[in-house]
Parts: sequence; structure tokens; C-alpha cells
Amino acid sequence: MDYLVFLRQFKVGPFAIFDTVISYIGIFLLAPLLTKLFSIFKLSVPLSSWLWLTLPISVLFHLIFAQNTPLMKVLADPSHFSFYIAVAILLLMTYMGLKSVKFL
Repeated sequence: MDYLVFLRQFKVGPFAIFDTVISYIGIFLLAPLLTKLFSIFKLSVPLSSWLWLTLPISVLFHLIFAQNTPLMKVLADPSHFSFYIAVAILLLMTYMGLKSVKFL
């Protein structure tokens, strides 16, 4: 049995819960290293900001690498109402993530 297919079968709408949880766990674990990296550029980025920015960062990477995911399908169709909901959520998450970033 393919475990990845099994884990991805649990969904909320078209979105796999497993993929979202793994993304947030990954950012949670990488946040201390990312914070140190950004301190080189004189930026203080707290853990909460990294967690807020997880979804917008993942959308950016999916755009760069041309990955076709359910969220990217929603963001590719501006004629559907879910596009505007997704954009509003992404903008809110970006704002919440960037508002506590400080210059050192």
C-alpha cells in the first residue's frame, strides 16, 4: 500500500490535510534557522510570522516551479468566487505575517 496516497486521501474540500500539516510542521522546525538567516539582513522575524507566512510562501514557490495543486487551480480561475476568497485569505495571512517583522 502506498502510504502517501493513503495520507493524502483525508481532505477538506479539495485540499489534503496531510500536505498542509506537513508544511506547517516544516516551517515550525525551520523557523529558528530562517530567523538567523534573515538576521543577517537586519530583520527580526518571529515564529508567529513564519507560521502566518507559510501558505503565502508555499503559493509563491508553487508559482515559481509551476506546480499544479488544488489551491493553484483556485488561484488560476478569477471568474469563480472562490478565487476572491483565496486571494483575500492570502493577503490577510501576508499582512499578519509581515506586521510583526522588525528591522534590527
